[in-house]
Amino acid sequence: MAVGSKLVGIATGIVVRKVSDKALGAAWKKTKHSEPPADPASPGTPWSEAISWAAASGVAMAVARLLATRGTATAKMKITGKAPEGLEGPGGKRKTA
Repeated sequence: MAVGSKLVGIATGIVVRKVSDKALGAAWKKTKHSEPPADPASPGTPWSEAISWAAASGVAMAVARLLATRGTATAKMKITGKAPEGLEGPGGKRKTA
């Protein structure tokens, strides 16, 4: 993979991660009417809150990673006309083992 592609991927990942952190915090405040747990692993954090935060964080980070990967792949395809190494093009079939 070219250095330029890696740098674009890293930059995209950082931006998407920050946006998803802000969105997750805002969604938590709106639905729970409280601040997100500062440290879900702390013994003072109730189990239900810690597990809810872990699940929401996991989903948010998976979506952020997907957005970053697809965004970078789309940009590369527009610039070069080729899909990035290891990713299929639009409408591609999922690889099976």
